[in-house]
Amino acid sequence: MIPISGAAWSSRRVTQLTDDQDSPFRESRAPCALSGVETSPFSCAPPRAQARACGPLPFLVQRDGTWLYRGTPIRRKPMICLFASVLRRDGEGTYWLETPVERGSIEVEDAPFVAVEMDWKGCGRNQVLSFRTNVDLVVCAGPDHPIRAEWDVPSEGCGMGPVPYLHVRDGEGTFALEARIARSVYYELAALAVPGTCRGVPCLGVWSRNMFFPLSRLPVGDDAA
Repeated sequence: MIPISGAAWSSRRVTQLTDDQDSPFRESRAPCALSGVETSPFSCAPPRAQARACGPLPFLVQRDGTWLYRGTPIRRKPMICLFASVLRRDGEGTYWLETPVERGSIEVEDAPFVAVEMDWKGCGRNQVLSFRTNVDLVVCAGPDHPIRAEWDVPSEGCGMGPVPYLHVRDGEGTFALEARIARSVYYELAALAVPGTCRGVPCLGVWSRNMFFPLSRLPVGDDAA
């Protein structure tokens, strides 16, 4: 059993990202809901200075999105969703599980979330890309939720291609909490790619909410749009 102390860790409904009306997943987030009040665990949170530091906690988030506690996978999705809802990232890039009364650091191998499903509507600049994460957060790519990839490298230098990440929510400073876009979803994303330019360099990328996100260099011999 995972010893989570205090009322601050009691079951609450996981806060979802509902800033968009474009997402086709908007009605499919109930499976990750937890019993309890509707508000976020941080809706009435006092300043961080009042939270008791617990030091490192024995949690690890693996590259594939699996949460481990003392080396054992956590199987209950509602529990994972609860932890994900109180996950923060500080200005040094460290990840923390943080409630109004206590906080402890955890290890994350790559990104804390994985984008496991994608849908889209529209085309061109008006296209909207919607992603669902492994904890049923729904995010639409755009100015507030950019897609980033190490795209400006030769294809032979990045194995199966650059791994794209989706900005899920802000951290402190320049560090964000991101979702690694799963390989199967990346293939769907790549199928929507069109020629464009980024910083004057020809590339292939996708549009979402009037923003262009580069994914890879334009193959030699192709013309940028």
